[in-house]
Amino acid sequence: MTLLHHVEYGGVMAARGLMRLLPMTVVLAIGTMLGRAFHAFDAKHRRLALANLEAAFPSRTAKERGAIARDMFEHFGRLLTVLLKFSTMRPDEMLARVEFEGEERVRAAHALGHGVLLFTGHFGYWEINALVHALVLHPMSVLARPLDNTKLHALLEDVRGRTGNSVIYRRGAVRRVLRALAANQAVAVLIDQHIQPVDAVYVDFFNRPAATTTALAALAIRTGAPVIPVFALPLPGGRFRMVYEHAVDPPNPNHPDPLRDFTQRCTDVLEMYVRRYPGLWLWMHRRWRDVESGTDKGMFPAAGREDDVEDAE
Repeated sequence: MTLLHHVEYGGVMAARGLMRLLPMTVVLAIGTMLGRAFHAFDAKHRRLALANLEAAFPSRTAKERGAIARDMFEHFGRLLTVLLKFSTMRPDEMLARVEFEGEERVRAAHALGHGVLLFTGHFGYWEINALVHALVLHPMSVLARPLDNTKLHALLEDVRGRTGNSVIYRRGAVRRVLRALAANQAVAVLIDQHIQPVDAVYVDFFNRPAATTTALAALAIRTGAPVIPVFALPLPGGRFRMVYEHAVDPPNPNHPDPLRDFTQRCTDVLEMYVRRYPGLWLWMHRRWRDVESGTDKGMFPAAGREDDVEDAE
């Protein structure tokens, strides 16, 4: 570990200790101020967010797009502080802050016995959903990428696992996912990161082609596991709603391109939520880009390979 890693870890632990002591209203206020500070000083990501918003919402005014960008920075500041707060809470304290909508769809999916594939994006309070899901429904396996800072990585893995979930990383991930689904467990996947074309298909996301993982579609075809979109939304008073949508109609193996068709339909659900709540999505991510060497690797290998997972978030 580098000195910077030690400093980062010390800062996170200090902030976590502070969040433990503060009421949720103050935690949210601190997160908002943190997000505003990044909006003010992080010109690179502010410009990227505005460029993405201009392409996604060409009919909106620059002022409207600027407001969405500010909301987005503030939201991700709150996401950080709320996650730190939740990481210090008992299960009953977590449940007192959340409500569930559509959770019966997950139970019905588990009753089929093929496991459940859950998907979302870098949207809303997805990390909070992963924490509280296991307290009301079955524990899930979360596909994730390791952090560069090993101490922060260990902390985040501990937080993710403290309610009974497990984390799946890289090598052997496909086999682990298949074992989890065979055991009728849930597996959660994020579908909104850029994936190199060798491991992806291009689907429309805000009317622009975006390289998107085929993992969800390939697993659904292979296992028959229902695929359920999930979104974690903020509510007034420091509360949160976990929304489980209707399962996406399963892939049609007779379609000329079932991987692309199913991936597009899942992406359409995510886009619907981003359009409803644009300030809750990660517009500062370079979601639409040309192929670049060595910057992002696929979440799963190309369909049909069962060796390693190279990158996931």
